[in-house]
Amino acid sequence: MNVDSDLAPQSVLPAIRRMWARSAEVLTALENSWKPGDGSPVFTVDGQYTSRGWTEWTQGFQFGSLLLQFDATGERSFFDLGLKRTIDFMAPHVSHIGVHDHGFNNVSTYGNIRRLMLEGRVDRDAHLLDFCELALKTSGAVQAARWSRTVDGHGYLYSFNGPHSLFCDTIRSLRALAMGHKLGHRLMGENDEPISLLRRLVLHGRATAIYSVFYGDGRDIYDVRGRVAHESLFNTNDGHYRCPSTQQGYSPFSTWTRGLAWIMLGYAEQLEFLETVNDVELEPLGGRSEIEDFFFRAGQAACDFYLENTALDGIPYWDTGAPGLAQLGDWRSRPAEPFNQHEPVDSSAAAIGCQGLIRLGNWMEARGDLSGRRYVQAGLTTLKTLLSESYLSSGAHQGLLVHSVYHRPRGWDYIPPGQSVPCGESSQWGDYHLREAALTVQRIAEGKAEYRFDGPVA
Repeated sequence: MNVDSDLAPQSVLPAIRRMWARSAEVLTALENSWKPGDGSPVFTVDGQYTSRGWTEWTQGFQFGSLLLQFDATGERSFFDLGLKRTIDFMAPHVSHIGVHDHGFNNVSTYGNIRRLMLEGRVDRDAHLLDFCELALKTSGAVQAARWSRTVDGHGYLYSFNGPHSLFCDTIRSLRALAMGHKLGHRLMGENDEPISLLRRLVLHGRATAIYSVFYGDGRDIYDVRGRVAHESLFNTNDGHYRCPSTQQGYSPFSTWTRGLAWIMLGYAEQLEFLETVNDVELEPLGGRSEIEDFFFRAGQAACDFYLENTALDGIPYWDTGAPGLAQLGDWRSRPAEPFNQHEPVDSSAAAIGCQGLIRLGNWMEARGDLSGRRYVQAGLTTLKTLLSESYLSSGAHQGLLVHSVYHRPRGWDYIPPGQSVPCGESSQWGDYHLREAALTVQRIAEGKAEYRFDGPVA
């Protein structure tokens, strides 16, 4: 990746504002056509959002995007609609015991509403605040209850595949546990045993760092520093780790780049959250230094791998081991090619990853580590590419960020006539995370309080 070392947040502002104008158009178009009975919109087919019955993990992005639109532009109608949609449709997600997606769905909706009230962006309504905080407490506890123990006595939040399965994605659902803990909540178990949400957050983060992220230590012959396994499998009889796996990547021994991006952003956000936690609470879990070292080592390794295995303009292909990449020659030395005939790019991975780069870099710089500047600049470089005409939709397209990929192995993504691989389509997670990344940079550029999932932070 070619990092623009001279790029400043302020220089990206004009493109961000153009993006918000387009965002308003597509949000309105989707609201005018979406029917609740159709299920959550997931990704576009020929420019129109459609559903996919796997899990309803994208509804929080749909409604959360309305709230981010208000946050960035002040257009009150978007907040009102996001609030109404959250109240009307999100309750089943709060008590959903079958998924690992609580951070995606509930923090993006109830969390954003709470944050906007506490930031003074909308009137503070005591009843609405209590409503949102109860939802966040419950969501964090329900998510924490999906717990599998490992042989060392620790454990992980298991994925929707079952107790044997640790997904790298779930690192970002730790936001739900973080919010529940921040609000003073805990999970209650058998015999009224109180279960700390912070403890499960830390242990899951540690397990993910150990089993999902590679460090070039010779774990296997594909052990390249920063490589990420989408899924890690365990023997549930004794808690022993068995092997890497994947649901959406090409191979257990290659790196699905959206999973890589979840690791990048998830650890960066958790490092920020840990700043708000008292040392006394962290001491029984290993202490601040040890926990931060685990989290930072994983996040930095993933960010470095991204920089080394991404096209020149910061946009990755969907999997670093995808076989068609061999037909593209030295693809790292030139900008990504969404319309090539061999392998799709995944702009949604870039939208997630660029925010991770910016957050990790800022966290490092705040501690006097000036090498963090390179990560910030890499994130801004990637965001600049995503905000260009090549990656923003136009016309009647209902998505915002095009060239997103959902599930390449299963062939769920639309391939336009005349093309050999998916291109030109959008996803709810790609659209949401482009908005979130843009809002993050916009606030920095305008000198406003930083955007954080656990905000506002004094």
